Amino acid sequence: MATKLLDLVESQLIANRLPLVAVSLAAVPHANTPTVLTLHWHGFVEVKLAEEGDAVAYQSVPSSALQVNMRWDQFDDIEFDALETAWELGAWNLERLEAKPFGRVGALTYETNMGMTAFGISAIDIDGEATFVADVPEGSDLIDAASRAGYIQWTFRPVRGGMWSEVADDETLEPGGYRNPTCPLTTQPVLETYRLRTPRRLVYPFGRSRKLVQ
Repeated sequence: MATKLLDLVESQLIANRLPLVAVSLAAVPHANTPTVLTLHWHGFVEVKLAEEGDAVAYQSVPSSALQVNMRWDQFDDIEFDALETAWELGAWNLERLEAKPFGRVGALTYETNMGMTAFGISAIDIDGEATFVADVPEGSDLIDAASRAGYIQWTFRPVRGGMWSEVADDETLEPGGYRNPTCPLTTQPVLETYRLRTPRRLVYPFGRSRKLVQ
C-alpha cells in the first residue's frame, strides 16, 4: 500500500543509487506542521587533499534531510505512514522516540544536538564538512518549536534498498527484502512530550528470526 513516505524514500533511492543505513522522520507536537524525513546513506566520496598530486581522502556521503509538507491532525496519522513504510521496506522494527524539550534549563548538550539533527540541521561538522544535505526551509522554526515543546522521531533500518540485505535473518521477508502490505501492527498513543520526565522509547517489532531458539 503506497504511502507518501514510502514514495519519497523510494524516489530518493532511485535518485541516489546508494544503500541506506537508516531512515528517520521527526515531528513537533503541533498539528499540520511540516515533518522532516532524513535518509542516512552508506557510501563514500573521494576528496582530493590538494590541487596538485594524487592524494585523496574518503568522506562519508552526507545524510539527506527533506521537509515533508502534508496534512496531519494527530500523531497517529504520521505513525501509520511510518509503520507501513518500515514494514514494506523490510525493517526489523520501527523505533519511536518521544523527546523532552531541549531548550529547558538543565538540558544536556547531546539533547540539543539530537534535536537539531532530527530536523536536518547539523550541530557539528566533520573535517569542516556538514553531515547533512538539507532541503528544510522551515528547519529553524521546527527546531525552535521542538526546543520548547519536545518532538517525536521514528527510525527504522530498511532491508530493501538498505545495506542490511546481506545480513538480514528474517523469515517474514520476501526474496527481495520487502514485505507485502498491509502492516499488521496498530499505532500506540503518544504522551505529551512537554510533560515527560525522561525520554520515552517504544519499539514496534516486525521481524522473526529464521534461527531456532535453543
